[in-house]
Order: sequence, then C-alpha cells, then structure tokens
Amino acid sequence: MTPGKDLRPPGQDQAPSSESHVVAGFNRLRQEQRGLASKAAELEMELNEHSLVIDTLREVDPTRKCYRMVGGVLVERTVKEVLPALEGNKEQIQKIIETLTQQLQAKGRELNEFREKHNIRLMGEDEKPAAKDNGEGSGAKASSAGVLVS
Repeated sequence: MTPGKDLRPPGQDQAPSSESHVVAGFNRLRQEQRGLASKAAELEMELNEHSLVIDTLREVDPTRKCYRMVGGVLVERTVKEVLPALEGNKEQIQKIIETLTQQLQAKGRELNEFREKHNIRLMGEDEKPAAKDNGEGSGAKASSAGVLVS
C-alpha cells in the first residue's frame, strides 16, 4: 500500500459528493417553499388590514379627512378618494395571494417528486408508510439506501 493512493473502487468517491448535492438541492427547494409560504402569510395579514380599514371607512362620512401613506409620505385625502384606492389594492393583493398559493402548491409537488426521485427521508419520519406502500404491490422498488435529511 502506498500512502496517498485511494483504494476505493471507482465511483464510490462520487457518492458523498452526489449525496451532498441531493441534500443541498432538497434544502434549496424547502427554503424556496418556506419563502413562498412566508410571503403568502405576510400578504394575508396585509389583506386583513385592508379589509378592516375598508370596513371602518365605509361607516364614516365620505367628506371626512383621512390620511394615507403613499411611498413613505403621509398625504391628506378624503374618505371618498381613499376608499376606491384601498379596494383596488385589496383586489390586487387577493390576486397575488392566489398566484403565490398556486406557486406554493407547484413547489410542494416539485419537492415531493424530488424526495421520491432521490429516496429522501426526513429525520423522525416513520418508515411504516413506505413499507405499507411497497406491500400493496405498487411496483415501487424497496431500497434501504437513501438520503436522510434533518
């Protein structure tokens, strides 16, 4: 044996690198999914605030003064000027939330496909459902090899 020579069979040194790429790809997809969910939750809160303000302004005199933040500047307007703008913003926020929800679902499907393709199991995840699926004759290959992600 000569020091410095790698005695592992060819291709075996690829496994850790490949596994780390799989884990990195999985973590990237999970992070993207979390970002979409976070943005959707933020917009839901903003939508609730808009609804609350719109409901409040509908009950007051349309000629009453109100203040609105526009681009970091507080401007004075009347209720009848501000209310249509708020309703328009609310509709736009609803459309954006719908788009984000669709993107979130697509990202979830992509993440599940990635998990199945690379046989990824999460720590603490029960292995019994996988054994049950394989026992039903679904044609899935039973393999003890896979990637464990925390």
